[in-house]
Amino acid sequence: MELNHTIIPVHDKGASARFFAEIMGLAYKGTLGHFALVKVNSALTMDFDNAADFQTHHYAFKVSDSEFDSILARIQAADIAHGSGPRTPEDGTLNKRSGGRGFYWRDRDGHLMEVLTRDS
Repeated sequence: MELNHTIIPVHDKGASARFFAEIMGLAYKGTLGHFALVKVNSALTMDFDNAADFQTHHYAFKVSDSEFDSILARIQAADIAHGSGPRTPEDGTLNKRSGGRGFYWRDRDGHLMEVLTRDS
């Protein structure tokens, strides 16, 4: 079994999808139907959809060490607050759980994004 796609509620699907793709080093290919899609890998797309009201969610991405370095560099270059934990996403530090590295940051719509290099 594998996760095929997940729908992310946002205020501006195109802008949010482009922002996510840019930070994560992925390609934004535009819309399909009424979703703005970002292909994460061969099996998973993040499907951004406009919504007036929504609760924020948590999305976690396990990446290689080199992907981690690139994502962190883009976060820092864009001056996006990031931090070591879900309750401290703006403390400017990384965590070292399970011998890896990780951090959290909030996207344009307040969703909590996590980037980690090892399973917790």
